[in-house]
Amino acid sequence: MAGAGARAPLGRCWAGGKGNGRPWALALTPSLSFTPPGFTRWLSSASPAPRLCVVGSGPAGFYTAQHILKHHGGARVDIYEKLPVPFGLVRFGVAPDHPEVKNVINAFTQTARSERCAYYGNVTVGRDVTVAELQQAYHAVVLSYGAEDNRVLGIPGENLSGVHSARAFVGWYNGLPENRDLKPDLSCETALILGHGNVALDVARILLSPLPLLRKTDITAGSLAALACSKVKRVWLVGRRGPLQVAFTIKELREMINLPGARPVLNPADFAGLENAIKDAPRPRKRLTELMIKTALEKPGEKMTEVQAAAPREWGLKFQCSPQEVLATADGRQARGVRMALTRLEGSGDSAKAVPTGDVEELECGLVLSSIGYRSLPLDPAVPFDSQRGVIPNSSGRVEGVPGLYCSGWVKRGPTGVIITTMNDSFDTAQSVLEDLQVGVLDASASREGFGAVESILHSRGVRPVSFSDWEKIDAAEVARGKAAGKPREKIVDPQEMLRLIGH
Repeated sequence: MAGAGARAPLGRCWAGGKGNGRPWALALTPSLSFTPPGFTRWLSSASPAPRLCVVGSGPAGFYTAQHILKHHGGARVDIYEKLPVPFGLVRFGVAPDHPEVKNVINAFTQTARSERCAYYGNVTVGRDVTVAELQQAYHAVVLSYGAEDNRVLGIPGENLSGVHSARAFVGWYNGLPENRDLKPDLSCETALILGHGNVALDVARILLSPLPLLRKTDITAGSLAALACSKVKRVWLVGRRGPLQVAFTIKELREMINLPGARPVLNPADFAGLENAIKDAPRPRKRLTELMIKTALEKPGEKMTEVQAAAPREWGLKFQCSPQEVLATADGRQARGVRMALTRLEGSGDSAKAVPTGDVEELECGLVLSSIGYRSLPLDPAVPFDSQRGVIPNSSGRVEGVPGLYCSGWVKRGPTGVIITTMNDSFDTAQSVLEDLQVGVLDASASREGFGAVESILHSRGVRPVSFSDWEKIDAAEVARGKAAGKPREKIVDPQEMLRLIGH
């Protein structure tokens, strides 16, 4: 990634890793005067203004728009979003106690306020307007709508009450409208999280965090009230493979280890012999493993505050366990535990495979959260989609077999990577669009109406888009409500309430 990373001056960022579903992290946006090496700047003086649109207002969508606007002085970019509010996983995926990660919103706001950019929320592409209709209205269409679903476990009992995807749980405490009515049962003492990524640690941390910490964040009022009544005092994070294959990062682990009122419970036997195994490992993996070993070997009271040693809550990592079945209570309705197949590893490093040994173990719990990755869905029958890989088939962001159609972000490459990955990936797609404009693959001399044509279609279907200035009214209302409650913001979780607020 060093080569790609050299394209732009970047701040700090931290990894998500495969299956984490949360790569969003703090990064400094390239200044508007900076042109990355290898990129050509196109000005519009000699050619008509191309009309382009981006579907999705998360980081991939905004970075794609930003790059096109910066490197083509005449291009106009419209951004469509199905929700009234923008920013995708920066708003709905980043943990509420990580406000610094959301600073990229400032750069995205700058892009949205450009006189050559427009935001249209409350528009579901594929339903309110088709991709084919967008292609008629614009010279190019970029699909950047991300991964809106989660991977399923595919085991018996997965649909029992008390079993949720981590994606839905994160959406619940972050105010994603579709998850606002989740109502997870927090009356049990033990929760089980399937997955060893940063999202799994996020969820564990929110479950175990002291309420005074959460009250200072933008966590939703409903989830805060539910967590205030929570009986959960123990969280196990379970993975199919071993300590050397965990996908979370050292920052996230350290934050979990230092969480007030919760003590780590790691089994020293899980780390036996790993000091030698990591001697030649890459530095991030080596430091991460050393921290796990150190934490496992510490005795209560040894380098641990008395408060931590007597902590009322605890969390731990379990390795080489693959879920076989979610076990039901006597009435067959509620989860009471998970049967695990114990595994052994074949191979080493990231390519190691977990193979069942034939032995099983049952873990009791009343809440099961599956954190095994996000998944993109097909948007429109007119768009090719590889359902096996969960991506749109493409070459450098050019959708295969559909000239003028492009993709960026997770729907282009799968739900992996860090913010720099998404940024550079989006820049690459934007560069493909700019190159195709330059060589005439996209004929910008042919007039396109852009939103003028789409507006007529939406009006005929009873759809009223939300503008960026509309969003700023919603934003101001959320911040005002938050201030009254001593929080940075109080998110509105009902889209209808958002629309009423702006007079829709």
